[in-house]
Amino acid sequence: MTKTVAGHGMVLTARMIPRGSAQQIEIWLAGADGPKRLLTPPEPAICFVSQQETAALKRLCKEQGITASVTPLSLTTFTHEAVSVVKLQQDKLLYRLRRLCAEHAITLYEADIKTTERFFMERFITSGVTYRGQPGADGQTINNARLKPADFRTRLLTFSFDIECNEKGELFSIGIASPVLNNVLMIGDNSNSTPGALADEDAAQPFSITWCDNEKALLAAFMQLVQHHDPDILLGWNVKQFDLPVLADAAKRCGIKLSLGRQHAAVEIRVFDDNRAIVEVPGRAVIDGIEGLKSMTFQFDSFALDNVANHLLGKNKLIDEPDKLSAIKHLFHHDKRALAAYNYQDCVLVNDIADKVRLTDFLMLRSELTGLRLGRPGGSVASFINLYLPRLHRAGYISPNRPNDGGLASPGGYVMSSKPGLYRNVLVLDFKSLYPSIIRTFKIDPLGLVEGLKQPTHAIPGFKGALFSRDKHFLPDIITSLWQQRDEAKQQQDKPRSQAIKILMNSFYGVLGSGGCPFYDTRLASSITMRGHEIMQITADWITQAGYDVIYGDTDSTFVHIDQDIDADAIQRIGRQLEQDINQRWQHKTQKDYGVQCDLEIEFETHYERFFMPTIRGSEAGSKKRYAGLIRQGDSTEIVFKGLENVRSDWTTLAKDFQQALYEKIFSDTPVNDYVTQIITGIKSGQFDHQLIYTKQIRKPLREYTKTAPPHVKAARHADEQNRKYGKPLQYQKRTSIHYVMTTIGPQVPEYRSHPLDYDHYIDKQIRPIADSILPAIGKHFETLVNQQLGLF
Repeated sequence: MTKTVAGHGMVLTARMIPRGSAQQIEIWLAGADGPKRLLTPPEPAICFVSQQETAALKRLCKEQGITASVTPLSLTTFTHEAVSVVKLQQDKLLYRLRRLCAEHAITLYEADIKTTERFFMERFITSGVTYRGQPGADGQTINNARLKPADFRTRLLTFSFDIECNEKGELFSIGIASPVLNNVLMIGDNSNSTPGALADEDAAQPFSITWCDNEKALLAAFMQLVQHHDPDILLGWNVKQFDLPVLADAAKRCGIKLSLGRQHAAVEIRVFDDNRAIVEVPGRAVIDGIEGLKSMTFQFDSFALDNVANHLLGKNKLIDEPDKLSAIKHLFHHDKRALAAYNYQDCVLVNDIADKVRLTDFLMLRSELTGLRLGRPGGSVASFINLYLPRLHRAGYISPNRPNDGGLASPGGYVMSSKPGLYRNVLVLDFKSLYPSIIRTFKIDPLGLVEGLKQPTHAIPGFKGALFSRDKHFLPDIITSLWQQRDEAKQQQDKPRSQAIKILMNSFYGVLGSGGCPFYDTRLASSITMRGHEIMQITADWITQAGYDVIYGDTDSTFVHIDQDIDADAIQRIGRQLEQDINQRWQHKTQKDYGVQCDLEIEFETHYERFFMPTIRGSEAGSKKRYAGLIRQGDSTEIVFKGLENVRSDWTTLAKDFQQALYEKIFSDTPVNDYVTQIITGIKSGQFDHQLIYTKQIRKPLREYTKTAPPHVKAARHADEQNRKYGKPLQYQKRTSIHYVMTTIGPQVPEYRSHPLDYDHYIDKQIRPIADSILPAIGKHFETLVNQQLGLF
């Protein structure tokens, strides 16, 4: 009798591998007793076809020599056509069949669902599993594995690593920082290092150095360390787009495989024309710090490691020079130990950032909620499909296909015209997760739309002809479950879990309105956004009827001016009373008008003691999504800027500081004339030169800027002309960030500035717009102050 073993684990990676003429899925788990490699029974590639086109599909397969099983099912499309399931032995046959069907106008459904993803979603597996199978000879492999979902989590070992190299990708060193190993692998020896600096025998140093003769020895040592310590996660900064592709190129150059996967599996890399790379390391999750922070919705002026570390940790890289590459090359040739310290510190910074934001916890929770693997970037459409598709199949339907034209745009969030001005006492009332609560209340759902249109007299009306079933739907229930989990996470002060659930819930509207989603339907997205418009407008009317002035509304927030001379406690009472009254009225209205329970909930969120809403430049009309307000917390105050220069990444430090100080003075009723004229004087005298640097992202290769050349592109081209002239590496040919200044002959980088700064530019383009927006609110004008100041020169 064949022996059977069972166990639990967390899914780390999954990929298809051939098995004769068939294929099976290789799944690596992190288990309580170490990593396990599961091999499934043969797993076919699957898609669907309308039964009306079954005969044509069979003829095509016969003509092309493709063996396919085509079996009628009781499932239907959203247009109620019966379908057959198409099974092929390998994915490559499905790819071929997709291409042939497109050429012969035969529609396949769900043909773009990867077999590995279908395997997990149809079993409702997200992260944790329980498995059974036959043990392999290596003690790590489980054959003919059968899996079920399970609530399981274990600790994962992370290697943070970073490489240093020259502009040609020739390696200098590889650093590793982890709980079990802190080491820098360095090509060369100790002969050129600073005497006594970080000596091998110095027990206080946080890392060791391993000297390697050449690139091949360096790569071999790195692979040996990874195999020996066997981490579950490889963590780095831009590791998928830079470090691993560079290592793979170096391995190819040395005639070896980059075997970083478990059981010495090679790294798999696909590089696209736009330099994007998809990287898979079998058995190990690859987490890119930049992708991870973006998934957590962090935003920075620049995602350069130095900048993010400074913002989150108050720390910086050990090399603080504009031309880091030249500094790194210099250290490699003249002080390898200093380079090792720099290399290792980068690994530590990535670990510290990940710990600070609890990145791995967030990604594990996201995986448990959605089935997205730990190292997967983005993935809101994939998350929705993972959660929704297996439920849809069990309800008797298959998914529609993505729209060929990308879909029609749906109305955006509600933004009312503002009443510009400088105010005292403005309250902000926010609907709690407005779009998810609309989905819950009005039962907005892809299946619900199909079923609602079948029974219009019993349905809940939406917009653009939408009708939603009252009892046949999935999305409202999925959101309700997530909502409850988020409330529990908040009570337990589990921020990563709360954040993961919030991001997931809020993504559902965007998914339904995205042409990249197979469930896209403008009736779905419009029934969310247009209902949001209606809710915001009715809410504003109710507040106006209560005797208060609504001065602005934006998506889910309503701004209310309390034009009364009362104290802060009275203001708070008004805010809480409005909250209570509006919630009661919505509960009554949804029940009366639609016969549904109301899940809408408005909250009194903020009291601005002072508030400023600017006009649109060159107009008397109020602007949108641009305002500033002063909040008091105990004895301290904070100014919140929204959409103004202070929060824009392409404005200089001086402009941001000027705006902060100017608003502080105006909000506290402090005279501003002297301050404004001091700033003008300081600019012209060179006092603020160090604060006049622009930072901008170059978002595509320089050669692709053909029609127009923005200032930062001109600066980049000038800088690389100088780099070429002096025999230095070109810094700005690909996507990167650049620091530049405006001179009297145009934009230049600081290190190659050849002319004086254009102070008039900074006054007119940086200071004037800020002052012009708010000074008229206190009866003053920037032009008058400038003319007074120019009289002094």
